[in-house]
Amino acid sequence: MNRKFVFYMCGQMLIIEAVLMILPLLTSIVYKESCAWAFLLTGGIELFLGALAMLFLKPKDTVIYSREGFVITALTWVLLSAGGALPFVFSGEIPSFADAFFETVSGFTTTGASILTDLESMSRGLMMWRSFTHWVGGMGILVMVMAVMPMTTDRSIHIMRAEMPGPIVGKLVPRVRQTAKILYIIYIALTLLQIVLLLLGGMPLYDSMIHAFGTAGTGGFGIKSDSIASYSPYLQWVITIFMFIFGINFNLYYLALIRRFKSVFSSEELWTYIAIVLISVFAVTVNIMPLYSSVSESVRMSAFQVMSIMSTTGYATADFDLWPQFSRTVLLLLMFVGACAGSTAGGMKVSRVIILFKSARRELKKMLHPRSVSAVRFEGKSLESSTLSGIGVYLSFYIAIILGVLLLISFEPFDFETKFSSVIACFNNVGPGLGAVGPSGSYAGYTAFSKIILSVSMLLGRLEIYPIIFLLSPSVWKKKS
Repeated sequence: MNRKFVFYMCGQMLIIEAVLMILPLLTSIVYKESCAWAFLLTGGIELFLGALAMLFLKPKDTVIYSREGFVITALTWVLLSAGGALPFVFSGEIPSFADAFFETVSGFTTTGASILTDLESMSRGLMMWRSFTHWVGGMGILVMVMAVMPMTTDRSIHIMRAEMPGPIVGKLVPRVRQTAKILYIIYIALTLLQIVLLLLGGMPLYDSMIHAFGTAGTGGFGIKSDSIASYSPYLQWVITIFMFIFGINFNLYYLALIRRFKSVFSSEELWTYIAIVLISVFAVTVNIMPLYSSVSESVRMSAFQVMSIMSTTGYATADFDLWPQFSRTVLLLLMFVGACAGSTAGGMKVSRVIILFKSARRELKKMLHPRSVSAVRFEGKSLESSTLSGIGVYLSFYIAIILGVLLLISFEPFDFETKFSSVIACFNNVGPGLGAVGPSGSYAGYTAFSKIILSVSMLLGRLEIYPIIFLLSPSVWKKKS
């Protein structure tokens, strides 16, 4: 393990986070809020610690391998979540560090689960920071750094693989830094487009930025207790469409830019994603139609909530916990699926679901025809056995962690539906669950212990398990032989 390089990178990331706090600091200054000093103090602490790490831990050897990539990613996310919680604590608006850590982890992991019960009383600067963490974490904190800063080695692909969601992560172009730049240019352009469309609908600039950050990162932090319900149908449709857009693999946008439309429209994952969305919207619309005054309103409510849950954004225009059991079950299942690999969404990812079904079909076929030889094909290519094995192992970890976290919070005085949906919503980075943690509820009722456990589950879900496991594994930290 190249320990010096790991801690050197962590120091660099603390400095980056201090710089990122300029936006909420300026927001606090513009609105003349007293919380500005909390950002200055936090930024000062992070600049000092980051400078110390970079000064005294500068490595001679900058070559990194997969284990360094996993550990750098996991440790960075934990440190930045802890540092990002400090403005909430220093300002006194979230005095408990466990609560502030939960809120910040939820922000960076784009989960959107919250312990806040009165959003309107929060200062605008802290609300901007809360939502901005979605945008930063959506594409990946370290991917952003690779886009703007030169890396010492092109082995930084190991960092991108550890941070980007999906079973297979590759480079769009030969250089990792160029890949990161392309991804962030697309990300920024789509975010700005959404801000403009929200402004055209009459949403104030501050509100537009908050909700664009929340949609782009598929996080779902808002500024009103009723989430998006009080905004106009036009604004709800804009957010619905962009939740769908940010749930698509960003590689496809790059292929569209270079006019490889055939590759885009032949994407198996894209068409499956669209099919799941359309079928789910239709099914829920039919089921909730008696609750609303018109078909158009039922479609709008259904489309918004289906996209919010499947993209793991977590915004709400209605309290879907009051919907019929069938609709709630559909939404619960969508929490597991998530959106496309290579998007900013959470969940298992559509690609994994497709591959798991194809693998199961192949095994059934082999039972009937033992001598037959067939490959599992995805996106027109035969998948290697290592990829199939990796997905199977991931699924095993996925189920084990959900059951483990559920057991750890089982002592909480909530019904099973609330606890189960809390674990699913946090691990899949969805945010709102069912019962007490539904769209009109919050996670405030959980103990500090359970909030920390759920925070870890959010990190496990966002980083897709392995980086956190390697971070906690003593063998990974052994010196290089």
